[in-house]
Amino acid sequence: MDSSGSEFGLPQMSEREMLDRLLCEDTERGDSEPAIAAGIGEQMLHMSLRPLPRSMRARIRDICSRVPARNAMLVGGGIGHLAAWLLDMWCGDPANPSGKPLSHPESFRIVEPGGKFAVIIDRLIRRHGAEDWVQIVQTPWAELVAEAATWSAANASLPDSAGTSSLPLPQNLIIIDAPEAERATIAATAFELLSPGGVMLVQEPEVPTGDVGLPSSSSRMTPAQRKVESFNAWIEFVKQISESHSLGFVELTGGTLAVVRRA
Repeated sequence: MDSSGSEFGLPQMSEREMLDRLLCEDTERGDSEPAIAAGIGEQMLHMSLRPLPRSMRARIRDICSRVPARNAMLVGGGIGHLAAWLLDMWCGDPANPSGKPLSHPESFRIVEPGGKFAVIIDRLIRRHGAEDWVQIVQTPWAELVAEAATWSAANASLPDSAGTSSLPLPQNLIIIDAPEAERATIAATAFELLSPGGVMLVQEPEVPTGDVGLPSSSSRMTPAQRKVESFNAWIEFVKQISESHSLGFVELTGGTLAVVRRA
């Protein structure tokens, strides 16, 4: 992807103008929840799971619809709520097929180590008939990133004998839906998997408030102290990324969506 915006089907424009256009709301789509996603949302409430705000889900879908990704990945599949929004965009509603051909990535990996959650996501994939290009990866994130790094190094030096990675590399689109305490770490490592021009989306952690005191040790932090630690890691990540890459923020009901575009 170049910096002119042509890869997004947009006219020649500056990087800032292109990013603003990428982040804007798709008023034609609105924020109505797809039927399958609505059912999963109800299931989440029964399971006491907290979904992303609807405005966040809708904007993630809008942005992803503009990214011509060959390889896409969702880190943190849960029980498939956000994935259902994305599959509805890429595949349509299986109960009401439009008959129009829809474009989708060549590969979409959903990273979800939880076995029970993965079973639910598998049903979602099959319901959309997307088994050929959507796969669940149950490897824990830290192991998955290490595996990808090892594969990349081996493939660079021994292309004929290197094995295959669980993740097609590089990734052109990465969406992170992970617990707040893990977002900064995941974002920093996921960024290394992005292609030039690749886009990463992640909800910004909430700003800590109040005096949380000093931890007696790193292993004995209170939840409030860990929140401060993870937020500081996020700020450091943003600082490093903004020096050489494009970064935008979208204020939405219930949170802020951060969008990174690798130079």
